[in-house]
Amino acid sequence: MSTQPPTKSSGAKRIDHAKRAASFIAQPDHVAFHDRRLWDIRKKRDAQGEAIPEWETLRTLASQIKEHTLSNLSDYLAQFSQRAEANGVTVHWAADAEEHNQIVHQLLSSRGIEKLVKSKSMLTDECAMREYLEPRGIEVMETDLGERIQQLDHQDPSHMVMPAVHKLRTDVAELFGRTLGTDPTNSDVHYLAESQRQHTRPYFIAEKTAGMTGCNFAVAETGSVVVCTNEGNADLSGNVPPIHIASIGIEKLIPRIADLGVFIRLLSRSALGSPITQYTSHFRAPRPGTEMHYILVDNGRVERLAMEDFWYSLKCIRCGACMNTCPVYRRSGGLSYGSTYSGPIGAIINPTYDLKKFSALPFASTLNGSCTNVCPVRINIHEQIYKWRSVIAAHHELPFVKTEALKMAGKLLASPKLYRATVKSMGVALEKLPNFVLYNPLNIWGLNRDLPDAPKATFHDWYKKNRKPKGDAS
Repeated sequence: MSTQPPTKSSGAKRIDHAKRAASFIAQPDHVAFHDRRLWDIRKKRDAQGEAIPEWETLRTLASQIKEHTLSNLSDYLAQFSQRAEANGVTVHWAADAEEHNQIVHQLLSSRGIEKLVKSKSMLTDECAMREYLEPRGIEVMETDLGERIQQLDHQDPSHMVMPAVHKLRTDVAELFGRTLGTDPTNSDVHYLAESQRQHTRPYFIAEKTAGMTGCNFAVAETGSVVVCTNEGNADLSGNVPPIHIASIGIEKLIPRIADLGVFIRLLSRSALGSPITQYTSHFRAPRPGTEMHYILVDNGRVERLAMEDFWYSLKCIRCGACMNTCPVYRRSGGLSYGSTYSGPIGAIINPTYDLKKFSALPFASTLNGSCTNVCPVRINIHEQIYKWRSVIAAHHELPFVKTEALKMAGKLLASPKLYRATVKSMGVALEKLPNFVLYNPLNIWGLNRDLPDAPKATFHDWYKKNRKPKGDAS
């Protein structure tokens, strides 16, 4: 590996993915719904792709556009900034999450703003912006239904596109009854959505309120920002209040407006199995008498761009397709990853921020390659997961139990005689050992899995008994 990733660590405790997953696994109804719902979306994604003859060509083209943009990122950032300022937008630059949050706070506090209505933005979650602003006297209202559900429940989003997909509608009914005063026994989805709408709408027109959106694509050619939603809340956040702030990760740039069509055709099909999002909103200039601000955020992206093996993750368009297909994510839930970014893409993004804290995530994978197969921009996700495992081992960040297990496996596999004796003894042990030895609190994944019956003979024993002498063709 010619370019080693950083070994920085915040000193935070290592995320124990298996332990965090245990609470989700303990709810069979939730696991079954989560698995079924996401796999259904995966199948819809496949049907959408199969209906377009040029689907694979679009994926290749999108990957090439992203690679070209990232290879010339400084030039496109300069072009985007110049065009945006020519349109009347004020452009700010943030090196990290702290600087991003300070800029937002300064913009709001200097204008006497007390409330911020915002559409879904993973970047602001990444920067922990809400946690920064609220102690400083600025109320933040999440206007995306899923994000609002998670905000009211004091939880992080569990999915890139569907933040509350791990919840049943009865969970939401109980939550809204407790926090919004609705009927906790009424789990009708229309009733719940309308209750959230009625609760949120007054915030858009309240005094001393600003609006914020994220950004799906930033077009260098025009200096415009494109936001894709299915609820229209970004349009309200960006157009109703007198101030619109857009938080933009620098990797979101694309060169031309003509390139946008490639990504729009891929995004919703990959994310939800639908042809297009309900709203594809273009923000280019402030309305007369209003302000528009762009905050371009690095927060480790330039550092990742210099990682020869791991810069590919910057191509991500946040569709969540890799999560929908991942058997580990579908059965463990997004909250088990302990980060804004979960699932396979989280397993390769998070270690760039803190190698020790997220060292367990690359091992939460079967390496089946399905994530790579569905990625609309052809990120080699499963290969990067495997490479992160090598990096984690090289930097001695493996958990103690895994380290000792690998040492034992190394000794075992290095000796054919010892290996065969162990396999034979384990076959006997699996038949004789009581269940509590195999299925206990120390073996979390065993709680929902039964080991297959041990075969009566190993292949080596069968071959030794049945093989024919050399040259015997009978």
